[in-house]
Amino acid sequence: METKNTNNIGLDKEKSKDVADNLNDLLSNYQLFYMNLRGFHWNIKGKKFFELHLKFEELYNDALLKVDEIAERVLTLSETPFHSFKKYLDTTEIKSAENVTDGEMAIDNILKSLNILLAKERTILNMASEANDEGTVALMSDYIVQQEKLVWMLSSYLE
Repeated sequence: METKNTNNIGLDKEKSKDVADNLNDLLSNYQLFYMNLRGFHWNIKGKKFFELHLKFEELYNDALLKVDEIAERVLTLSETPFHSFKKYLDTTEIKSAENVTDGEMAIDNILKSLNILLAKERTILNMASEANDEGTVALMSDYIVQQEKLVWMLSSYLE
């Protein structure tokens, strides 16, 4: 029940807004990450085409799910998720990657993007923990565990 100082899930409104603002920043970065992954999937060439084409599809499908989960978490916190490409472009740290056809360049870009996402997720995890926002903590924790493993695997691929 919403009171003067809490939102509809019983969390402090001000702290929840701060968490939601950071989730919106993460959402913007995920949208660019997703678009880059689509481009890598479409444009990859070379001897590793088949394995990378499939891997990039797996990654962009996962990113698309995360975009939806992040936006829905913002809504759960009684805030509005960003939903325009202008806003995404204005707030993202991940930059657009165009015409990448080389698999190693694509993976290098993915690793750099994952480092950005992980840093943002860790910040949100700490903020959410301080706000007693277990739902956001659990979401960020799941993302971090999955992405740390992905960083290890993609880094091993490049060795």
